[in-house]
Amino acid sequence: MQELDHQKTIDILNSIMEFELAGVVRYTHYSLMVTGPNRIPIVAFFKAQAAESLLHAQQVGEILTGLEGHPTLRIAPMEETFKHNVKDILQESLSHEKKALDMYKSLLETVTNASIYLEEFTRGMIGQEEMHNLELKKMLRDFS
Repeated sequence: MQELDHQKTIDILNSIMEFELAGVVRYTHYSLMVTGPNRIPIVAFFKAQAAESLLHAQQVGEILTGLEGHPTLRIAPMEETFKHNVKDILQESLSHEKKALDMYKSLLETVTNASIYLEEFTRGMIGQEEMHNLELKKMLRDFS
């Protein structure tokens, strides 16, 4: 086992926390903006995504404080595109999920062989983010 780089791990966890909190705002916004005949299931999907982003931010925050870090009060920057058709919202969501996946992969690189717990937690989060990417790609298929 190698030594865990606490500061780098804390910094990455804070970035992830900011990003997950931005996801809460993003997915809540999307759930409010969806219109059309498929509105109800898509709204439910985005509300579930918002709740999951909050859960992820809380889980990351617990790890952060366990490492004696200080959880951020910031959220990652978000751009309002004012594009609210379902295809655009799903594409923006896919872009968001790909970035989340990259952030968790960066965390995995930092904690591998230094902390079994952090490695397993991060692998689980990567698995969830990969599933979100697959789900969004399937949802986008009918628009191609």
